[in-house]
Amino acid sequence: MKTLRLMTYNVHRCVGADRKLDVERVAEVIAAEKPDVVALQELDVRRARTRGVDQAHRLAELLKMSFHFHPAMAVEEELYGDAILTALPERRIKAKGLPLYRRVPGLEPRGALWVEVEVGGTKVQIINTHLGLVPQEQKRQAAALLGPDWMGDDAWVAPGVVLGDFNATPYSATYRMLRTALRDAQAPSPAWPRPATATFPSSFPFMRIDHVFLTKGLETRGVRSPYDARARVASDHLPLVVELEITAADAPAAQGAER
Repeated sequence: MKTLRLMTYNVHRCVGADRKLDVERVAEVIAAEKPDVVALQELDVRRARTRGVDQAHRLAELLKMSFHFHPAMAVEEELYGDAILTALPERRIKAKGLPLYRRVPGLEPRGALWVEVEVGGTKVQIINTHLGLVPQEQKRQAAALLGPDWMGDDAWVAPGVVLGDFNATPYSATYRMLRTALRDAQAPSPAWPRPATATFPSSFPFMRIDHVFLTKGLETRGVRSPYDARARVASDHLPLVVELEITAADAPAAQGAER
């Protein structure tokens, strides 16, 4: 049986609920869960506010993983964005920005990063993203992910995962859009009948805005979110960890959500 252990984690530029900048603490939270692939959001790279550390590189170094980083925002030499870390064989497919909603000035740029990993001879497509805060902005960004540049690309074949911080609850239009083509890893099924796990805010998590969406060929075998003292303070989000079984080899990703 081929399994894949994924984590999505908004690390809040490695500044914890105690306002302490601590990249090593974030690495400890990740390492304790032993993920095969880690999707991170809100990383600072060479930013003065976080002492100029390349957080993507440092976390990868501490975890002994390779990494790909996509800067959703750049201010001269200072970068801010998302990364995928893994020790599996991998290659980057694509990294680019997502649409802005220009009717609201000053919104933070958003992006997505697509990496292919290999698990026991099976290639798995993984897209990490961090959507905006405004519903109309989110819907445009979700539409882009569903469109020809991303999931409509010929290279997007099952099995595949889209995960990250979507800033959208299961009651939102954005979530429903993504569910037209993908299955929520936490959706009840014969293989996974348990209630869903919330990750935000880390001190008292009651909101589900961090999600893992799946194509066919993947089945949920476990979901957890560590709630120990270190995880509660390391960021304003808890990590979401999903254990998957790979049930099918590469195939075209069918349109239409699986129920």
